[in-house]
Amino acid sequence: MKVSSLAREAGVSEQQVRNYLAAGLLPPAERAANNYRVFTAQHADALRTVRAFARGHGWKAAHAVLGSVHSGDIAAALAVVDEGHAALARERATVAAATEAFTRVADRPAPAVQQHVRVGEVAARVGVRPPVLRLWERRGLLRPDRQPHTGHRAYGPAEQRAAHLVAVLRAGGFGFGIIEDAIAAMRASGGVTQALTQLARRDEQLRRQSLLRMRGTAALHAYLAAYYSEE
Repeated sequence: MKVSSLAREAGVSEQQVRNYLAAGLLPPAERAANNYRVFTAQHADALRTVRAFARGHGWKAAHAVLGSVHSGDIAAALAVVDEGHAALARERATVAAATEAFTRVADRPAPAVQQHVRVGEVAARVGVRPPVLRLWERRGLLRPDRQPHTGHRAYGPAEQRAAHLVAVLRAGGFGFGIIEDAIAAMRASGGVTQALTQLARRDEQLRRQSLLRMRGTAALHAYLAAYYSEE
């Protein structure tokens, strides 16, 4: 098979085929007597595999995996595949935990906020002692202003809502890692409802990405079974 035939079958340019070959995404190609490369059915299958795999796992992973396969290191290729699926699982767990956290907060509306409130009053409203608020501040969860003349902490409406969020989540047993993510999401989106909407959108993106990744892995499995079954 000539490079033009391979490129046409895969719907890519001849230069892309040459680039894939040089990068190790395709198995080595022997040369005929006229010095032209000779491509086989395996090259066509490898080309289909790498494109399907890249759609699910990304091109960086595709280079690592197919490069390892064609250099004979199947174990290294499988390690990259496993990490790709594990990374999705970790993000899905983070999104699920954050969604649970925000749902819990949404079920317990924050008390009415005022323009600027001192630390003691905020602590009383959210049901903790003032030193706890200062601890949360040191962790970066709260960002109270300082009154210019006295230096006392002053909590504006946004920080009062943040304090309420942290208090509800800590009471619910959530760790600081999840709370930090929740606070960051709320600050970025502007509120609990908006954060829940963003999390739902991200969860749907992860679902679609998981399907693409699974299809890419299935394509790789079929390729390995056809040409590297001894592994």
